[in-house]
Amino acid sequence: MEGRKRVMLVDDHPMWIDALSEDLTEVGFEIVAVAKNGTECLQRARATKPEVVVMDLQIPDPDGASCTEILLGEFPDLHVLVMSASGERDDVLRAMKAGAKGYLVKSASKAELIEGVQRTAVGDAVFTPGLAGLVLGEFRRMVNVARAHNEEGPVLTTREIDVLRRVAKGLAYREIAEELFVSHRTVQNHVQNVLRKLQLHNRVELTLYAIDQGLHDPNE
Repeated sequence: MEGRKRVMLVDDHPMWIDALSEDLTEVGFEIVAVAKNGTECLQRARATKPEVVVMDLQIPDPDGASCTEILLGEFPDLHVLVMSASGERDDVLRAMKAGAKGYLVKSASKAELIEGVQRTAVGDAVFTPGLAGLVLGEFRRMVNVARAHNEEGPVLTTREIDVLRRVAKGLAYREIAEELFVSHRTVQNHVQNVLRKLQLHNRVELTLYAIDQGLHDPNE
């Protein structure tokens, strides 16, 4: 991980924030802000412009999913990782549809939580075991509904498929650019074109699409 990633923690339990702040600082993150409710979250994120937000869902209004959606509308490059006590299907899917990169339950170990933030910081989609399958199952249902209305489906170029395969592997845009010998901006443009063609909203949905289409080989 290059440099000290700027992180904001959002949770209404001070002891949780203190413990996580200490753990993340020890492994090289810079905690630029903390917030205990939605109003503070939005104000402090706008003021400090973190690169990663660790977000609890169950905070006083606006809740974590609403804050995630609002902030990503203003800061598209922001990476949001939800850490919640809840592993309920509706909570997980709401967080994903809001644009969160991943979802970990707070019962995960300290090492798992730290690794989750580290992976989120470089653009990976991170899930507590079991939740990835839940999200993928819902995504497949959405894809099947879309196909029922458009049997031919969108046509992707060879280069767009090359980019999509690498997004599914969790590579950062910079790494994809280096592998394909193109600019960072070119990779961003390809991703935006694929999102538009597939009518998807974010990188998490794009990764799930690639898995569903068999474009992700974990052994590559």
